Amino acid sequence: MTQTKLTGMKATEKNQAHQERFQPFNIVVFGGDGDLSIRKILPALFHRDLDGQLNIPYNVIAITRKEPDTKAFHERLIPFLEESDHHKYSREEIEKFLQKLVIIKAENPSVEAYQELKTFLNQYPERQNIYYYSTPSSAFGPITQTLKDCGLVNQSSKVVLEKPLGHSLASSNAINAAITKAFDEHQIYRIDHYLGKETVQNLMVLRFANNLFERAWNAENIESVQITVAESLGVEKRASYYDQSGALLDMIQNHLLQLLCLVAMEPPVALEADEVRNEKLKVLKALRPLTKKTIEKDTVKGQYTRGISNGVQVNSYLEDIEKYESKTETFVAIKTYVDNWRWKGVPFMLRTGKRMIKRYSEIVINFREVKHNIFPSKEKLNNNKLIIRLQPEERIELIQMTKIPGPGGYRYKPIALKLDYTDSFKERFPEAYERLIVDVIRGNQTLFMRQDELQAAWTWIESVTSSWKNANMPNVLYEAGTWGPGDDILDENESWITKTWREWEHLRPKQH
Repeated sequence: MTQTKLTGMKATEKNQAHQERFQPFNIVVFGGDGDLSIRKILPALFHRDLDGQLNIPYNVIAITRKEPDTKAFHERLIPFLEESDHHKYSREEIEKFLQKLVIIKAENPSVEAYQELKTFLNQYPERQNIYYYSTPSSAFGPITQTLKDCGLVNQSSKVVLEKPLGHSLASSNAINAAITKAFDEHQIYRIDHYLGKETVQNLMVLRFANNLFERAWNAENIESVQITVAESLGVEKRASYYDQSGALLDMIQNHLLQLLCLVAMEPPVALEADEVRNEKLKVLKALRPLTKKTIEKDTVKGQYTRGISNGVQVNSYLEDIEKYESKTETFVAIKTYVDNWRWKGVPFMLRTGKRMIKRYSEIVINFREVKHNIFPSKEKLNNNKLIIRLQPEERIELIQMTKIPGPGGYRYKPIALKLDYTDSFKERFPEAYERLIVDVIRGNQTLFMRQDELQAAWTWIESVTSSWKNANMPNVLYEAGTWGPGDDILDENESWITKTWREWEHLRPKQH
């Protein structure tokens, strides 16, 4: 089915067409021997195959810059295929997948270097070719041009782009210009693995399939929104990349802004790619820019020093990267606003950092307090909270006030109503990359960023970077293994919900 035919269809018909377009394919992974490929991309294909979703002919081609050593490659890969969720897969299952895996050397993007790849793909003229760029973005343009020069791009081809997609609006636009020399927008899949997480997708169902929440999802009922992505690790093997990007570009420009969009967007007309992305774009355009006047009050950036992480003494960021003059931030907290009717005056607080006290990601919807306390004790009525935990575990908790059983009047306390995915659903949870790669094969772009979304995100991010520069904003030093300096953006009556998480710990069911 052609893209022209898809364009004139209703949304429901388009989704049906996406299902029908699950066609035989070749997926070519550039950077096929890299960590992302070995740990995530190839295991994702393996698990989808085992679940019977890839019951069509396909091949996986890993492009490497070194001379292929099939045995060594398999030895690196097999441990990531063998075990998942405590299930051990058989050697027969693994071998069946490895037979579909081809390793091809291409030292550089040139017509000569791609001849072996061209010969292989030309054996399957009826298949769609999916090109997965698991490389630095500086290679995206040369790879694309070479594929075009080799005649390996047609209307059924697709390209998957890993972040970072540039380091500024100008560089992002330059990457897009290079990609669109060979691929149309409907062929481009800008991947953000956070959007493949089950709890993130469930946010759409939670909002738009439950009248209870959608009617309350506005400034009249919601006091604030907190989005946190915390990491306990330092920069590890990503030092050279991370020092060029920092926490703002590495996490907020993509992951956190996408989560903000899903929380704040209006209901789309239908669950179809462009309808969803149109609503996300409106949110990004409504984000209040940071200025020199607001930057010091509404943002804080920090850099970790030596400290104790998971009971172990760890080095500072400067020691980790061995560049002692670096001004790169490892922590960012931002208070921003979505300037539209639904969210007027509601602060959205974004927080991310490395070497924090623990690894977790969550979204907290903090509802307003009841307008009047009718109970005689006049004890504080904790406002309701909807807590959407994304990692390490996936669950949703609704904090509500409940009467304490027994005589003595109306005594109450907050209780957590919990939906734990592992308790409620016994089947294996597919990893985010599994869902997203299958969507690429199907041709469903709903969970992928469109170019105008990316431009809007970069425009807002540059209001932060330019204001930081104009205000000469310094880094606040924070000790590794702590919560970081995020309190600096909060008002007196505000707090990060996670810091008071222990308040609810004793309310959870005991594990037996």
